[in-house]
Amino acid sequence: MELVVATKNKKKLREIKDLLKGVRIKVTSIDDYKNPPRIIEDGKAFHENAIKKAVKIARFTGKLTVGEDSGLCVDALSGAPGIYSSRFAGRNKSDAANNKKLLRLLEGLPQKKRGAHYVCAAALADKDGLVASVGGKCDGRIGFTPKGNSGFGYDPLFVIPKYKKTFAQLGLKIKHQMSHRFRALTKAKKVIQKYIEKHGGG
Repeated sequence: MELVVATKNKKKLREIKDLLKGVRIKVTSIDDYKNPPRIIEDGKAFHENAIKKAVKIARFTGKLTVGEDSGLCVDALSGAPGIYSSRFAGRNKSDAANNKKLLRLLEGLPQKKRGAHYVCAAALADKDGLVASVGGKCDGRIGFTPKGNSGFGYDPLFVIPKYKKTFAQLGLKIKHQMSHRFRALTKAKKVIQKYIEKHGGG
């Protein structure tokens, strides 16, 4: 049986594959298919975008598909960048540009006012429609300067208070034990396993 990941983000795909290890299913992505449909992420919440990705790509491929949408919500910015996390500094901008904008907006704020959380919504769909929608969250705070070389997105700024280090400093092994994506995909994993049992692996 095959699971299609509805993303073209290679770093995100790598994380999802790592987190789904142990599930007896072949993991592919939309990059493995010719001319996949374009997905416009116009939902007002993470789960809306995740469902849209999963349902649209499942219809196109005819396979079980996971759609995922995630981002950073900063308390002092009323939850921004939120669903606009990847394009916070504008379309086609880099992670570095997004991080730079975030630091500029939080300039002068003390540590105790830099609370934030990562959110991940994951949806599973097959050719007949939505199978399940799950979510995960990870609390932290925004650092004052980017630190570390691991991960992607806002990981160099996202500090885990318990470790006093950013996700980018902690590395994938520790990140994958506690991240928003880990929490959402742990739930998704159970749904996928039940789906495989029900559909007999084929």
